[in-house]
Amino acid sequence: MTTSHHTMDSAPPTPGSRLAGRTAVITGSTSGIGEAIARTLAGEGAHVVVSGRQGPRGPRLVDDIRQAGGRADFVAADLTGGYERLRAFAAQATDTLGGRVDILVNNAGIYPATRTEDLPDAELDAMLAVNVRAPHVLVAALAPAMAEHGSGAIVTIGSWMARVGSPYAAMYTATKAADEQLTRSWAAEYGPRGVRVNAVAPGATLTPGNEAARAALDEMTAATPAGVVVRPEDIAKGVLYLVSDDAAMVHGITLSVDGGISTTRPS
Repeated sequence: MTTSHHTMDSAPPTPGSRLAGRTAVITGSTSGIGEAIARTLAGEGAHVVVSGRQGPRGPRLVDDIRQAGGRADFVAADLTGGYERLRAFAAQATDTLGGRVDILVNNAGIYPATRTEDLPDAELDAMLAVNVRAPHVLVAALAPAMAEHGSGAIVTIGSWMARVGSPYAAMYTATKAADEQLTRSWAAEYGPRGVRVNAVAPGATLTPGNEAARAALDEMTAATPAGVVVRPEDIAKGVLYLVSDDAAMVHGITLSVDGGISTTRPS
């Protein structure tokens, strides 16, 4: 059995160096939660691949990270594409990072908040492709090399909504429940070979993409223990913990970063 566990007398990392020398691929990282994850991992020393659809946001984020002293490159990826396009993205990202990927963050997701009968077939197909198929194909493409090296970390972004029934977004919540189960199974499959696999379940998170729903998010989170909406930076800190050596003994969990919305109810 291979393990990446470090002894207790190892010197603690200096601030900003917890991921020094490591490489990371973050899907859907040109904005929102993914952007925060990319900035956070790069800020701790990782060489990151920012990915998303072709456009100005990815290269702009790469420039920001570089100007802050980090290492980043942009690799375009349309995760609704076919299997070979997903594998080609994994190969290109690996080449961009010098032939080795230490960290994979499956962040990209599609969230159509509709009733079941109102969900268009095309959106259903796209959601299954991005939320479930892409993580599976990318793990299949990248985890074996991590296992060969004897170390690696994979984090998939889930959702607090995977654990409750909701009168809308039924298929979205089902895809996120699938991601949690994939996480547990991958931890059992790859953990013995040194690859730690975990998930983060965000709560009601305010991002640039849902700013118009700010009032609804504030109302939804007012009665939670945190009392406020989750920020992308909060999710990024959870991911950083799980991919760092601090979580060397953490396998197969879903870390809830949700302000308590999934575990508490107002009196």
